[in-house]
Amino acid sequence: MRYIAAYLLLKLANPEATPTADAITKVVSAGGVDVDSERINKLLSALEGKEIEELIAEGSSKLASVPSGGAAAPAGGAAGGAAGAAAEEKPAEEEEESDDDMGFGLFD
Repeated sequence: MRYIAAYLLLKLANPEATPTADAITKVVSAGGVDVDSERINKLLSALEGKEIEELIAEGSSKLASVPSGGAAAPAGGAAGGAAGAAAEEKPAEEEEESDDDMGFGLFD
């Protein structure tokens, strides 16, 4: 991801230029991260001749088909309701315990 992010930053800075391995290396190493030049070369060969806008659109359509796990939300909501009821009971117990200050109050 860091190499793709560096590529996109360089492309955003100069849309007419194609980012080079040296430029990507400088961006990534400026963040204090170790650079793997083999991965940068793989990225550049995979992106060669492709438009970034098309790749982003293609990736977005692929992500739209990924299930997001929405069916689990109602089960979590029911558990949250039980936790809320337990939280309501605790303050009453804490008030009983806090009354036992042995007659020495902070502002007495």
